[in-house]
Order: sequence, then C-alpha cells, then structure tokens
Amino acid sequence: MNATAVASVLAPDAWLYRGRPQPEPADSGPGAVPRAVLFDRDGTLTEDDPPYNGDPANVRLRPTAREAVDVLRARGIAVGVVSNQSGVGRGLLTRSQVEAVAGRIEELLGRFDVWVFCPHVPDDGCTCRKPAPGMVLAAAGALGVAPSDVAVIGDIGADLGAAAAAGATGILVPTTVTRPEEVAAAGTVAPDLLTAVSALLSPRKAAGQVVR
Repeated sequence: MNATAVASVLAPDAWLYRGRPQPEPADSGPGAVPRAVLFDRDGTLTEDDPPYNGDPANVRLRPTAREAVDVLRARGIAVGVVSNQSGVGRGLLTRSQVEAVAGRIEELLGRFDVWVFCPHVPDDGCTCRKPAPGMVLAAAGALGVAPSDVAVIGDIGADLGAAAAAGATGILVPTTVTRPEEVAAAGTVAPDLLTAVSALLSPRKAAGQVVR
C-alpha cells in the first residue's frame, strides 16, 4: 500500500506517524505467526484511568504489557498502536497531549513502529474510528504488510470489529468494562497480554493458551 492509499483509509484529520517496512517472511498469511501486532491503547496497553487521559504522569501499564511487547520485539515482529481518541473531538484533549502520552508509553515500553490515532466522535461517521477498519489498514500499509499478516489485541468488541473488517486477526483481553456479549462474540479471548501474544506466536496451540 502506497502513501496515497494509506491516507485514503483515514479521515483527513486523523493522524499516523512512523512506519517502517517489514521484511517478507518465508511463512505468511492466515494461520501463520503475524508480522505485526497492533495494540489498542486505553484499557489494553495502559489503564483507562482517568478516561481521556492527556497527562503523561497518569500513564500506568496494564499487567504483562512490558513482557508482551518485549517478546514480540525479540521475534522481530513489528509493534504498533491503533487508538480511538475521541477526547480530541470532544474538546477534552489536544493532539499534543495525545502525543505526550504516547511519548510516556514509549519511555516505559520502548519505541513502537507505528501509531495511528482517530480523533473523531462516534457521530462523525469517519472511516478510522474502531470498529471501522481504517486505522488497522493504515498501520498495515505504513508497515508494508498485508492486513492478513496483522493481529490486533484489544479490550472491547470495537477492537475486534476493526480487526475483522480489515481482514486481520483479533484477540480480546477483557477488563472490567468489557461487556459479556463482547466476550461471548470474540473468537479468541486471553486473560492478559502475554498470554495473547503467546497464542499468536503458537497459532496451532492457541486453544490451550487462551481462555476459550
């Protein structure tokens, strides 16, 4: 996907930065170990407390986030973040605040290969706000990988919806805000990020490593 195509899957005021092409592996496509793993931010990599956080001092990692990201990097798998940030559209956050929080996350977890943010509120009808696929497609394009070679890890149904709409793999890591129907609808559910990553790295053994 070229730069024009990447831009076309995002609304004009959404933003993406970074992105480095990934080497083509011998084994790719459905059922293979993913070439890139995209994390939701709030509630997945970090605690969603307070909501609409724009203060780097408030960033707290979710359990096993550090271990999960380290395992992926050790395998040469790209890591990225795709995050709805409707606080911008609601006037509660600025882009600078969102990027400052991203900077703090990288201080704690190391550099991510790509970040994609959607600043829109639900009624905007954009193509990027999850569960729409725009951010997943844009991240895959920026990394030079096919969506089928991407996995998305998130804590709510919208994260998995975006993955499915893009043709990527989705894994749910529930929190206290995850609705029971979202858990029931998810194809793969893991109790924490490290378990989710372990399942992705051993796809043929995933059923034994996830909740169901």
